[in-house]
Amino acid sequence: MAALPPNPVPVAYQGGTPAVPVWLNKGDNAWQMISATLVGLQSVPGLVILYGSIVKKKWAVNSAFMALYAFAAVVLCWVIWGYKMSFGHKLLPFWGKAGPALGQKYLVNQALLPATTQFYDDGRVETAMVTPFYPMASMVWFQCVFAGITLVILAGSVLGRMSFKAWMAFVPLWLTFCYTVGAFSLWGGGFLFHWGVMDYSGGYVIHLSSGIAGFTAAYWVGPRSKKDRERFPPNNVLLMLAGAGLLWMGWAGFNGGDPYSANVDSSMAVLNTNICAATSLLVWTWLDVIFFKKPSVIGAVQGMITGLVSITPGAGLVQGWAAIVFGILSGSVPWFTMMIVHKRWSLLQHIDDTLGVFHTHAIAGFLGGVLTGLFAEPQLCAMFLPVVNSKGGVYGGSGGIQILKQLAGGAFIIGWNLVVTSIICVAINLIVPLRMTEEQLMIGDDAVHGEEAYALWGDGEKYDSTRHGQYPDDTSHNKASRGATQV
Repeated sequence: MAALPPNPVPVAYQGGTPAVPVWLNKGDNAWQMISATLVGLQSVPGLVILYGSIVKKKWAVNSAFMALYAFAAVVLCWVIWGYKMSFGHKLLPFWGKAGPALGQKYLVNQALLPATTQFYDDGRVETAMVTPFYPMASMVWFQCVFAGITLVILAGSVLGRMSFKAWMAFVPLWLTFCYTVGAFSLWGGGFLFHWGVMDYSGGYVIHLSSGIAGFTAAYWVGPRSKKDRERFPPNNVLLMLAGAGLLWMGWAGFNGGDPYSANVDSSMAVLNTNICAATSLLVWTWLDVIFFKKPSVIGAVQGMITGLVSITPGAGLVQGWAAIVFGILSGSVPWFTMMIVHKRWSLLQHIDDTLGVFHTHAIAGFLGGVLTGLFAEPQLCAMFLPVVNSKGGVYGGSGGIQILKQLAGGAFIIGWNLVVTSIICVAINLIVPLRMTEEQLMIGDDAVHGEEAYALWGDGEKYDSTRHGQYPDDTSHNKASRGATQV
């Protein structure tokens, strides 16, 4: 009797098949999906926890839900039209052609960014098109979580008073008309990409844009209630630290995934990220102790964030000693603008930026972009950038021009977001109020969502015993829950 042939290996594991094509690098693909997951965890649950904990108790649910909703809404908008507007074929020098990223034939092919081929002035190819060694599906998802966290960061400026219905409209509009423009211009093959403006992982695309747009939206929405502005303590400092910790550790994917490969440059980016974040946290804390006599936990978190933000545009482009310089400046310059300038400039006091996103992201992101133009190391630039012979100002030669490019690139992002975010806010306000009603502002979560974060009362709110099943005679009465998820 003839022996039976051995069972064939499933196609999913065979090299040279549609499941494992010859161009696929499993290590790069694994790192890209892990990086995407780490960045996703920064938003869900990272910033969801941080926002829900750092605000006053009566806004815990609303703040966390604004972050959660934004992330979910971005995912759908991204795959339907947003991705190709950011990384597809060129429509305008600053915008790609809209289209879905949903079909099998598109998603299983090798990832490529079609507008990224860099040419010399005489027409010869300077740097070939970006074509990572993994499928388009990995690229779409990796870039999606970046878009998602940008909207979540922006939300921090308008917590505690923006109408949730207005936020539901704002998210897809801002993603479409602001985020995709910055992403294509600097990353997807737009005019700033080909001009040589450096933004390694989103100092401009994500942090400068969200900080400026958040500050602009805060102006149009208006300030929180007077009582909330006077007293706005975090409702849970320990949970806030848990969210901040997820943000810090998740930044390994944020900066480490942007070379689109598990390579040497990725390792440099991760190390520099942690050096800068640690330095910035320590500097911010030291300044708090020196000038206010107390080390603030919230201040330490802000210093951590400014460090993470400032190193982002240059994470894989600068040396380790430069990352320390980044950290010293990111722990002191935003501290100065937040603690000193903010209190003396009437414009900053008038616009109620709830979590200080303007300082922690816009100022820190722009600072990091300029410092990148100063300290970008030539050999590291050659590993990542499409423009050959790129380098920072301290390395002489054409490096001085790089600083001017960084300033111009930042100015474009600032101007675009100021104007277009204003148009979006005005347009939404014609249909639905941007701001909550006075009753909602007074009550908070229970009025907006019919849910509360804790079965507690305090923070200066008036205690209504009938809402908690207790009556003046101290007896308990059965009362239906007002929150859909409460038991």
